[in-house]
Amino acid sequence: MDDLHIRKAGRAGRITFTRPKALNALSHDMARAIHAALNDWRDDPDVALIVIDAQGERAFCAGGDIAAVYRGGLEGDHQIGRDFFHDEYRMNAAIADYPKPIAAFMQGFVMGGGVGVGGHASHRVVGDSTRIAMPESGIGLIPDVGGTWILSRAPGRTGEYLTLTGAQIGPGDAIFTGFADTYLPEAEWPALIAALEETGDIGLIHGQPPPPAELEGRDLSAFGGKTVAEITAALQTAGDEQSLKPIRRNSPLSMAAGLALVRAARGDRRIQESLSREYRYTFRATEQTDFIEGVRAQIIDKDRNPHWTADASADNVAAVLAPLGDDELTWGKEA
Repeated sequence: MDDLHIRKAGRAGRITFTRPKALNALSHDMARAIHAALNDWRDDPDVALIVIDAQGERAFCAGGDIAAVYRGGLEGDHQIGRDFFHDEYRMNAAIADYPKPIAAFMQGFVMGGGVGVGGHASHRVVGDSTRIAMPESGIGLIPDVGGTWILSRAPGRTGEYLTLTGAQIGPGDAIFTGFADTYLPEAEWPALIAALEETGDIGLIHGQPPPPAELEGRDLSAFGGKTVAEITAALQTAGDEQSLKPIRRNSPLSMAAGLALVRAARGDRRIQESLSREYRYTFRATEQTDFIEGVRAQIIDKDRNPHWTADASADNVAAVLAPLGDDELTWGKEA
C-alpha cells in the first residue's frame, strides 16, 4: 500500500510509514496491514527482528487518521469508529506481546496512534527531534492505543500530568516516563538500521546519555488529587498556570475519564486489560462524548474553539467506562 512500505530486508522485517505529508497518520487500513505483516513474520525463520521507522523529518506518526471516524459519527454510523479502534487495539497488543524483538525509530511527532505503534515496541529509539504526547483530551477522546498502560507506569504523578495536559515531551522525558528506552542522534539511525538488517542482532542497539528529563525535578504532587476538580484547585493554589492552561481548554469528560483509566491501569497485569477498558470509551466516543465537537474544532474547522457539552459528572464517567456486554473487546489465544 502507498502509506506503508512493508518488506523483508536481510534478517529484518521492515515497516516504514510513507505518508510524511500527512505526518504519517495511521489509517484503519494501515493498522490492519501492520498487524498482518507481524502475523506473517511471527514464524518466519528468515526474520530475526522487526524494524519500524518513518519517512520525513516531522513525524514518526502524529496520530490516528480519524477523518472517516468523524464523518461516520456525523452521519450516525458509529460502527466505523468502533471497527477502527477494535482493529487498531489488536495491532497494539500484537506489538507489545510480539515474540521477536521490535525496534521503533521515532523522530518528530509521536502522538496517539503513533505511540500505539512505537510505544509498545521492545526497543524504542528516540532522537533530538522527538516530541511524544497523548493529547486526546483536546479532541474529546482519552489516551488510548494502550497509552493508559504506559502512563500508569510513569514515575510519580507524571502519568496524570501528561493525561490531563496532553503536554509534549522530548527524548529525555520520553525515557524518564517510560515511552522510550534509548536516545541516539538521528544521524546515526540509518547505519544502525542497516546493521540490524544485515545481522538480525538486536544487541547492536547502544544508546547515548539522553538529554536531561525536565519532568524529573518538577513538583507534580497536585496531580495526586482524587478528581480533576481537586487537581485544578491544587494547581491554582500553587499558581501553576503552565498546567492550568491546557486543562481549562480540554474536554472535562475526557480528562475525568482519562484520569480514571490511567489509575485503573495501575492494577493491570497485561496491556490487554488496559486496551479493553479504553475501548469502552472509544466504542461510545462518536455517540456519547465530546469527540465529534473536538475533532470539528481542532482538525476540521480548525477554529480551536470547541464547545464542550458532554456530562463530566462521576456518574457519567462511570457510564462511558462501563462494560460493553457482548461488544466488549476480548482476546483470543493470539493475545
